[in-house]
Amino acid sequence: MIYFDNSATTKPYKEVLDAFVTVSTNYFGNPSSIHQLGSEAERLLTQSRTVVASLLHVKQSEIVFTSGGTEGNNLAIKGIALKHRNRGKHIITSQGEHPSVVEACKQLEQVGFDVTYLPLNEQGVVTVQSVKEALRDDTILVSLIHVNNEIGSIQPIQEIAQLLKNYPKVFFHVDHVQGIGKVPISLQHIDLCTVSGHKFHSVKGTGILYIRNGVKLDPLLSGGQQESFVRSGTENLAGIVAMTKALRMTLEKSKEAVGYVTALKEELQTFLEGLDYAHVNSPVGGAPHILNVSFIGLKPEVLVHAFEERGIFVSTKSACSSKQKEISRVLLALGLQEKIAESAIRISLSFENTKEEVEAFKQAVIEIVPNLYEVMR
Repeated sequence: MIYFDNSATTKPYKEVLDAFVTVSTNYFGNPSSIHQLGSEAERLLTQSRTVVASLLHVKQSEIVFTSGGTEGNNLAIKGIALKHRNRGKHIITSQGEHPSVVEACKQLEQVGFDVTYLPLNEQGVVTVQSVKEALRDDTILVSLIHVNNEIGSIQPIQEIAQLLKNYPKVFFHVDHVQGIGKVPISLQHIDLCTVSGHKFHSVKGTGILYIRNGVKLDPLLSGGQQESFVRSGTENLAGIVAMTKALRMTLEKSKEAVGYVTALKEELQTFLEGLDYAHVNSPVGGAPHILNVSFIGLKPEVLVHAFEERGIFVSTKSACSSKQKEISRVLLALGLQEKIAESAIRISLSFENTKEEVEAFKQAVIEIVPNLYEVMR
């Protein structure tokens, strides 16, 4: 099996699964309980929070554990909007966001908020100038994805954070789900940041929302007092411990592995750019692990299943919307022709992929794609 769908989800490290089972078996107490089992669980929870904060170079009190990227994005965006709506109802985001951001913003529009969706340039990037020009007196939040989940474009997050330092009433949220472990950012001058565990070899249902000290937001879940009153509900302790281990392992590996993955992607990109029937949609210099390509005239779902028959797993667009038949709005936002946008697949790598797998994929393309064109004739 050749797994090239790591942006949808990654395979958990064995050590991560071992940690999950150990905690589930031996530390099953509720961290909120006052007896010994609860105290042991609470100690592990605190230890995990401390380690995560250290790895992200933030304070322990700024880490909130969530169920993943969708919850983190919704909590950040809706939480800020609802808490500060008396001060303003304008939000800035982009046309290249993940569905969990776009749909959250659409919901807020239905209750009176005004959302500006910044355009993307041909590289899939919003400019700092466009953010500046979109700012208004009633703007309360800017929410931008760091690494685009479909094409791998990288937004100028640090530059935008510097800009927003001059607008202290505007909160800045970053969706760092696809960037974590591959494209580093500093959380300095960022108010909220979303991370999802299953994107870096943890188990599903785990995530982190960084909330800078002093930032106030309305919780989405009402209940107990867990996670500093921000996210009620009994903590997924086994998942949190597993995610903490996965984060540490990924960040340790990334020091050397990012260059390795970049080389694999560049090998694929060079190969695909040399095919007259392929159109590479990902920008040069994008994220090291995401490559979007169109085989013009072929349906992406046909391509996905054709590769699957060879034991190669790729995807169409974001896994959260891949079963929908609509053309990718991200690719259309780049200004691509509809015939290109409607024929795209996504190849996404991890540190676990090999040069041999890349060569096998290249051979599969040569054998599969021309045959599909012949069938169409």
